[in-house]
Amino acid sequence: MPRTLATAPIMVLNGPNLNLLGKRQPEIYGFETLADVEALCTRTAAAHGGTVDARQSNHEGELVDWIQEARERHAGIVINPGAYSHTSVAILDALHACDDLPVIEVHISNIHRREEFRHHSYVSRRADGVIAGCGVQGYAFAVERVAALLAPAAARV
Repeated sequence: MPRTLATAPIMVLNGPNLNLLGKRQPEIYGFETLADVEALCTRTAAAHGGTVDARQSNHEGELVDWIQEARERHAGIVINPGAYSHTSVAILDALHACDDLPVIEVHISNIHRREEFRHHSYVSRRADGVIAGCGVQGYAFAVERVAALLAPAAARV
């Protein structure tokens, strides 16, 4: 039976260096902190009757473990894989194992206007949507999209 926002949280995953939001390259990533992002996601999910389970790791294996956990315990995944977007087949494979969950990929900056190596994301091959270049507001958009994808078919946008 599919999980809903009423029965399971949205997992919000952040990859390497996102613990430094607000301190690292604010001209690219802004001044909001990871705590600000988590609060934004919490407020957005609550507006839809849901909750979030927000986590951050600089370690690829830990992110893979959490994605596998989401498969059993969460309604959907919002993921900013950071630099792992461009390198991690392991994260892509873990996301493929969550084929019944909506997955939205988020990037604070517009990765397509940055260095060429950032233009490709493995995660995008599995994501149901990709939000890039909207600052931390992209996280709210991503939670909104997960909520829409979990809504009954008649209510979907």
